[in-house]
Amino acid sequence: MLFKLLDKDEFKNLVNILLQSNEVIAPKQVGVNVTGKTLHQYLPVTSFDEIDLTYETTQYSAKTYFLPYKENLSTYRFDEKDWKQEIRYRQEPRVMLGLHACDIHALLKLDKVLARDNFPSPYYIARRKNAFIIGIDHEPCEGGFCRSLGTDTVNNGFDLFLTDLGERYFVSINTDLGYRVLLQVKTKDVTEEDTRKYLLTRKSISDAFQTHVNVQNLPNLLDLEFESKVWNKWGQKCLSCGSCSMVCPTCYCYGVTERVSMDFKSGAKVKQLYSCNLVDFATVAGGHNFRPNRETRLKYRYYHQHRGFVESYDEPKCVGCNRCGRVCLAEINPPDIIRDIQMEER
Repeated sequence: MLFKLLDKDEFKNLVNILLQSNEVIAPKQVGVNVTGKTLHQYLPVTSFDEIDLTYETTQYSAKTYFLPYKENLSTYRFDEKDWKQEIRYRQEPRVMLGLHACDIHALLKLDKVLARDNFPSPYYIARRKNAFIIGIDHEPCEGGFCRSLGTDTVNNGFDLFLTDLGERYFVSINTDLGYRVLLQVKTKDVTEEDTRKYLLTRKSISDAFQTHVNVQNLPNLLDLEFESKVWNKWGQKCLSCGSCSMVCPTCYCYGVTERVSMDFKSGAKVKQLYSCNLVDFATVAGGHNFRPNRETRLKYRYYHQHRGFVESYDEPKCVGCNRCGRVCLAEINPPDIIRDIQMEER
């Protein structure tokens, strides 16, 4: 990996260059909550002044732009005895600016599922291949435990990654495209003093984490505690609203429906993200629901995150952003559940 220094004025020039011929998605303040804390979203921007790179986190992750909540897989029209189908993939370039390391890790995990060799999703791949990703370091967010999962730093999955050193950024260059884009502005070589400041900044960020979760041997522990009363305790609190899945940067479960016009002349095949916590998620043909209880659905969500995904891909699906914990009206969050499982007396 190559490293360069980029003055903040030059970074602004770089963003303005990218805005000229690309859709740019960046963190943007959208309001404040009841305590006066700022709220941010990844949204399209048209000027550098709209961007807030000092944001703590966003309510929704960058997944929204790679795996939208709802999309048409195909549309079709009937013409007498014939029919025509149209399938579209996004091909326009898009810049994703200001992604935190955990959100980049989330995309890498989605890649394992949706961009794999067997049965890949062309819709996801089209968006992923046409995205230029610029990440940035940040102070830990409220309740975030990404350091415990090793997702507070990232070595791939981006084109450029920034670390704020005050008047300039320490830039990690991960792709040829990132290198070519950076040639459009003035950069400086990294000195020993710059390296020292970078390492001190990284240490400061790591030391600032307040939430720590021990995930060692967690898959085996989950197998041992499959019938644990912990699931009843937390499951009784769950409202089965599905909010956790909607804000999760790695949840990808979905359903597909056919929508046909009233005149039977046109239709569409529509894909929509779904949640394993919703009451009808496990309902099959004939009406049988093999996960009718809230505690069972909650348990299987955690087993997918920290057991099933590990078995398939040698890593948990969770990236430790704790968006699910912050959005949950019942105050259910992964650190508390995992600690309860680990501390249960048998």
